[in-house]
Amino acid sequence: MSDDREPTDELVTAFNAADFASATRLFDRRATYVCPGGVAEGHEEIASYFALYHEAFPDIRVTLHDKGACGDMVVTEWTLTSTHTGPLLLPTGHVAEPTGRRVAVRGCDVRTMEDGLIASQRVYYDQLEMLTQLGLPCL
Repeated sequence: MSDDREPTDELVTAFNAADFASATRLFDRRATYVCPGGVAEGHEEIASYFALYHEAFPDIRVTLHDKGACGDMVVTEWTLTSTHTGPLLLPTGHVAEPTGRRVAVRGCDVRTMEDGLIASQRVYYDQLEMLTQLGLPCL
């Protein structure tokens, strides 16, 4: 199992550096990425989803607090910090203009590993917490 945990640090490093090619190489080509904002399938969609967050939050930083594994499942706990300086696609489909506000959002990932690659990743964070910090309407 120790090999299956290795992608965690690499993924966070690549995501923080906006290195989407390196980040997506850690996923199986048929992988799914599920989060409150939607579902991405395959390398191209996953990289595109990462790019949307970096467009809205160019200085985005994920800080890991803990990680654990059980069988082929890896769970990580993290905090995301950033400043909203770009357009943000909202759950309603509308786009929020930059607010210039800082956010600090706690969350976790549940990842399923297969042959050393991420087969699926499910991301959980409180959208209401993030939208409130941004001063945006929640509905």
